[in-house]
Amino acid sequence: MVARHQKARRSGPRSPPRDTLAPMTERFSVTLLPAGWTFEASSDQPLLLAAQAAGIKLPSSCRNGTCRACLCFKPEGEITYRIEWPGVSFDEKREGWILPCCAYPRSAVTLDVPHASRSATRP
Repeated sequence: MVARHQKARRSGPRSPPRDTLAPMTERFSVTLLPAGWTFEASSDQPLLLAAQAAGIKLPSSCRNGTCRACLCFKPEGEITYRIEWPGVSFDEKREGWILPCCAYPRSAVTLDVPHASRSATRP
């Protein structure tokens, strides 16, 4: 039994499985058209929340991908969703329409959001 204990001590603690490690957070530039405003967005935060943190108000309501109030066009960049099927159709996704309330940036992104406005105060 002593040998077993010593062997465990020599091998040291095990590393957690690779898939349980926190992913690296990256920051990307987001440009809003037609205003030309830019802000930084983290890969671990939805674009809507990143805009709000930068003092920019985007149209929104539900914040979970069902109401489509935030639907906008993404002419450039890559995003990902963490929900299985947000409220955009396959064709809309293919055309470049996204829901910023649940879209996470994976690169620099350009969004066409004509009704964006500067917030009076930041949240």
